[in-house]
Amino acid sequence: MESNEQIIVGLDIGTTKIACLVGKKNDYGKLELLGIGKSESVGVRRGVVSHITPAVQAIQKALEEAKLNSGYQINVVNVGIAGQHIKSLQHRGVITRDNMEDEITQKDMNDLIEDMHKLVLPPGESIIHVLPQDFIVDNESGIKDPIGMSGIRLEANFHIITGLVTAVQNIYKCVRKAGLEVADLTLEPLASADAVLSSEEKEAGVALVDIGGGTTDIAIFQDGIIRHTAVIPFGGNIITDDIKEGCTIIRKQAEQLKVKFGSALASENQANDIVVIPGLSGREPKEISVKNLAHIIQARMEEIIEQVYFEIRNSGFERKLIAGIVITGGGAQLKHLPQLFEYLTGMDTRIGYPTEHLASGNEDISSPMFSTGVGLVLKGFEYAEKQRQKSPTITHQKQSKKKLGLFDKILTKGKEWFEEDEEA
Repeated sequence: MESNEQIIVGLDIGTTKIACLVGKKNDYGKLELLGIGKSESVGVRRGVVSHITPAVQAIQKALEEAKLNSGYQINVVNVGIAGQHIKSLQHRGVITRDNMEDEITQKDMNDLIEDMHKLVLPPGESIIHVLPQDFIVDNESGIKDPIGMSGIRLEANFHIITGLVTAVQNIYKCVRKAGLEVADLTLEPLASADAVLSSEEKEAGVALVDIGGGTTDIAIFQDGIIRHTAVIPFGGNIITDDIKEGCTIIRKQAEQLKVKFGSALASENQANDIVVIPGLSGREPKEISVKNLAHIIQARMEEIIEQVYFEIRNSGFERKLIAGIVITGGGAQLKHLPQLFEYLTGMDTRIGYPTEHLASGNEDISSPMFSTGVGLVLKGFEYAEKQRQKSPTITHQKQSKKKLGLFDKILTKGKEWFEEDEEA
């Protein structure tokens, strides 16, 4: 592998699918995806790992496919976390500096963030992210970047995201059992936001709604700052369950019906459109009205949108979201969904595709279902950059090109030894 080539891997452990994306940045700073692996998710329920062994097997399957497609040996991954246990809170931190004359540096900001990690939380919870919103230097408020300023007292308002320790540990356990190391853990709606939102939208005010299989994740931005995050424990799978019950068919058929003929607005469908489903084991075929199917989907979708709208109102930014709502995730592919969102919330709505930072030629993964995976790769580059600033000797997360010859292997090994000696 070329020394200047940095390869980052994003691993999206979802309720419905597990996606492993291998990417690098091209000369123009755009993300180029080298390979993707996808497998059906087993052992994950509502965004949380509930059964380790099948989850590990599903991760390995996605991993093997990604290795095969990209030609890279994958060792380190950036993983996403979601689930009902995720909470967010606002907090203010402060540090007093020794010398007023010295400029505020990145180290001062890191100290302030580090201080927030010592926050006392309820038992069983741990901090996942500490996100600075704005800074206050010697009572001068509303500062976005205080580096280079002079001042004694440095304060910041933080958006802190917490989750259950056990849920975090189970993700780490699954990844390690699959033979990988975790570089960084990212809240999934933050990753999706990186993939589908433009900086103008974040500045204007926008609510990102990521509708997955088991959860619906929300991230609200305004003035380019994250303002609110929430996870709703409903997603596309609950709609499939409703279709299964309402039409008395098996789950697989219900999922196919939803994907091929599903619509979020019953009024958009003709009353006489009928879908015929083969009967089980020689039984009579079943006729299902597309309009009735849409009624079932709309009822559940309205419930999810109501919860999303409650979170938007709860954030206090409802009137400030000029860019409205952006929906992404697998559930965003449902027909007429933006119209239903606009009808129920009165807010401008569009579907978010993860093409914002993608290089051309990656059209095959421009589906909203890959938003989180693409976002995790982008977050991986962000994290690697931060690590490089802290310790310039770290060049990149170690992913190596496969099929190295024996001579290349000896050279690579020798280079690693020298690097280790230098670091020591």
